[in-house]
Amino acid sequence: MELFYKEYGEGPPLLILHGLLGSGGNWHTLSSRAFGKHFHVYALDQRNHGRSPHDPVHDYPSMAADLAGFMDRHGLDRAHVLGHSMGGKTAMQFALTYPDRVDRLVVVDMAPKAYPPWQLDILDALRDLDLSAYRSRAEVDAALALRVPSLPIRQFLLKNLRPDGQGGYTWLPNLEALYRNYDKINVPVEATGTFDGPVLFVRGEDSPYIAEDDLPAIRRLFPRAELVTIPEAGHWVHADAPEAFAEAVLDFLQR
Repeated sequence: MELFYKEYGEGPPLLILHGLLGSGGNWHTLSSRAFGKHFHVYALDQRNHGRSPHDPVHDYPSMAADLAGFMDRHGLDRAHVLGHSMGGKTAMQFALTYPDRVDRLVVVDMAPKAYPPWQLDILDALRDLDLSAYRSRAEVDAALALRVPSLPIRQFLLKNLRPDGQGGYTWLPNLEALYRNYDKINVPVEATGTFDGPVLFVRGEDSPYIAEDDLPAIRRLFPRAELVTIPEAGHWVHADAPEAFAEAVLDFLQR
């Protein structure tokens, strides 16, 4: 599968993987203003997201294989890998499956455990919208607000809206594949071995995704794992506190 991507900067390669219902475009500002000053950044759209191909299969072994194929096509033997949320699990799976291809690993607000279906309501809300009934983003936003009251979350979701060429709109993500595979998105990361390279886990102080009792399981798979907590940030750490997030990541990657 040939993943869509955008490139920034020069230097050692850094691959960035977004979360569920996101895209590589979510990382444009940090890639251009912070990471691209030190690294050759590839901000990818994972399968069934953004401009990358749709596929009925959506699981972490497949997404890790997508990343390995991307590196092969671009002549990258090794790279730093950074992933947020769902992308964090892809990054973990990739490092555990292809440990010789990862220099340093950054996992943003995600543990290698199973999670409750916290985002299923959002998927349901998007799938239930009849986009043919709306002729503006404002109309879609107003309809979505009945199910998703948070304006920042709606603004994030509406980045997935694109014109259909007939005066209406369609969604970029493959919502049906994501819905059918939602249980596979929430599964724990599985591996028979460990990734023994340097790993940074970054969590938001206000996020419930990484708890203190997750640390033993993290260190079983990633013995050299470090944890940084970003104050006044939730699950979208890089959006809530971009400067503090960039500083923590760059400090780790440039050691």
